[in-house]
Amino acid sequence: MTNVPEIYGSLVFNESTMRERLPKATYKQLMDTIKEGAPLAPEVANVVAHAMKEWAIEKGATHYTHWFQPLSGITSEKHDAFVDPTSDGHAIMTFSGKELIQGEPDASSFPSGGLRATFEARGYTAWDPTSYAFIKDDVLCIPTAFCSYTGEALDKKTPLLRSMKAIETQARRVLELFGEEDAGRVVTNVGAEQEYFLISEKDYERRMDLMLTGRTLFGYSPCKGQELEEHYFGAIRPTVSAYMKELDDELWMLGVPAKTKHNEVAPAQHELAPIYSEANRGIDENLLTMEKMRLLASRYGLVCLQHEKPFEGVNGSGKHNNWSISAGSKNLLDPGEHPMDNLRFLVFLAGVVQAVDDYQELLRMTVASAGNDHRLGANEAPPAIISMFLGDELGAVVNALIEGRDYSEADRVSMDLGVSVLPNFQKDNTDRNRTSPFAFTGNKFEFRMPGSAVNLSDANMVLNTAMAKSLKDFADALEDKTGDEFVQAAWDYVKQTLRDHERIIFNGNGYSAEWEEEAARRGLANHKTTADALPCFVAPKSIELFEEFGVLSESEVRSRYEVKLEKYNKLINIEARVMRRMMRRLYLPAISAYAAKVADHITAVKAAMPAANTSAQEAQLARIMDGLNEAQEKFDALAAKHREIVKIDDAQAAANANAHELLPLMESLRETVDNLEILVPDSDWPVPSYNEILFYA
Repeated sequence: MTNVPEIYGSLVFNESTMRERLPKATYKQLMDTIKEGAPLAPEVANVVAHAMKEWAIEKGATHYTHWFQPLSGITSEKHDAFVDPTSDGHAIMTFSGKELIQGEPDASSFPSGGLRATFEARGYTAWDPTSYAFIKDDVLCIPTAFCSYTGEALDKKTPLLRSMKAIETQARRVLELFGEEDAGRVVTNVGAEQEYFLISEKDYERRMDLMLTGRTLFGYSPCKGQELEEHYFGAIRPTVSAYMKELDDELWMLGVPAKTKHNEVAPAQHELAPIYSEANRGIDENLLTMEKMRLLASRYGLVCLQHEKPFEGVNGSGKHNNWSISAGSKNLLDPGEHPMDNLRFLVFLAGVVQAVDDYQELLRMTVASAGNDHRLGANEAPPAIISMFLGDELGAVVNALIEGRDYSEADRVSMDLGVSVLPNFQKDNTDRNRTSPFAFTGNKFEFRMPGSAVNLSDANMVLNTAMAKSLKDFADALEDKTGDEFVQAAWDYVKQTLRDHERIIFNGNGYSAEWEEEAARRGLANHKTTADALPCFVAPKSIELFEEFGVLSESEVRSRYEVKLEKYNKLINIEARVMRRMMRRLYLPAISAYAAKVADHITAVKAAMPAANTSAQEAQLARIMDGLNEAQEKFDALAAKHREIVKIDDAQAAANANAHELLPLMESLRETVDNLEILVPDSDWPVPSYNEILFYA
């Protein structure tokens, strides 16, 4: 049995380890940098580097790496040994302050969206001391930012850190107006609920589509899907349980606060949720979690799928982003026992409502991807329309403020289940709404649109920056008010802000067709595809927001837009190529071969018994041949359209064509082939079926 307190954080150079190994003065200076943002002196870096190296070597490390997040969204690392050969043929282990705080990877081979030409190779990584270094596979991993030779951010972390600075600056202005000058450091917190599938490695290796695209491009629905609702929170099968236990141990050693694990709704689908952390560290921990999930699965003959929609007809996988703001030990989104009397909370709540409404399209853009397009709005995830759910109690408070009437606080209800041995308990004053993209859940907001594969930095960067804008507007409007005048002005501001942005609040069923119509009447955006969602990134309104708070320059915004477009087009191109390859080399030959088998059988039966009735076999053959001809026709149309689109030079035009012309052809071809799958025996079908993959032994 794992001794969790003993192993927890044992592979992390965390605050406890720093306190133990660093001189007191160095430790204090480093804490000032981590907690207050003070500059780090070179001599401090040298002392920290030596202590970090000695600790890492004791833990078995031989190399170090600057661990960073390029614009691809995944993590990257280059391993350098501590080894420094001596003149007598031996070696010593060295690691300097300069090597700790700065690295120089080749920047030309990472996506830059036009910020860097291929021949402009120099780039820099810079130590992020606010996210602890850790040891992974005998390598000391140092979380870092990544920038170009000319200073532009080439990563996901740098804009996130800038946005966290922006929201802290504006939140402190607001808190000072409330007389809370010493409220403490303001940070945003994130908890990422990571969904994923586990399937057999043997089945995975026989599915080219899963291997190369992360999702099945073909596949008839299984005989049993999720309709019995028996997998969600069901007993975890032994192999998966063993995998989850090892994953917990690995994450706990890395200081990742893995908390909850369970079966999800779809067969073979699962979830892991941590305790929330400060946003920068929480996102680093989520990326580390995703990596560990993938790498550990093979030890159990499994493959971990993190695509948003690996299987048609059952739920896809998301990553709920639980977001809150705290100042010192205070959660600024906690309404308390009496939210109507909590003016500070209502100011921050109104700020969130304003931020989500004003920048709804930007939020939608942050979760746009080729995979997530298949998940959003599919009665398993929120729709592509951004709206906010506040719940019964808070919704009633907001309605009273908007309508200018008194609020009657609801009494807490005790739940009595009618069985004496079961305890009575207090019913929450609000239900949950799983169809809402952005839901208040008691003392935080849960942004439910992100897909399972996404790096959450973009979503939190936009949330933080948009909220900084809301808080700045409030502080600018009321900074000359004090005492009762400030209180009255704050109430008036909250009421007016909620009235101005009431359209974004929706507490109903986000899956319904009626909501889509109502959202259109309210003027809410509904960008159903990535191609539709991305242009808002480079809209003047977006660029102005990022530049106002120093989060992204216009060139950095445009580069990210280009990177996202390029990635989308490349992914769709890969899917089309894989689909064409599977058609040519697997499906068309297999279907033709089986049709020939049926024809030979009919011929053999007639030869042996000329009067035999073979109408059933002939009807089956006719259905197969009709389907085969239809599949060939659709395949030819797909191939022609694919060849046409890859010649389009303009990336946005190519994305539009991929989303609205190519993907419908791919779906149509899939439908025809899937219908043929149920006519052909398993022994003659070239790939494992959904029945085999999702219900592996």
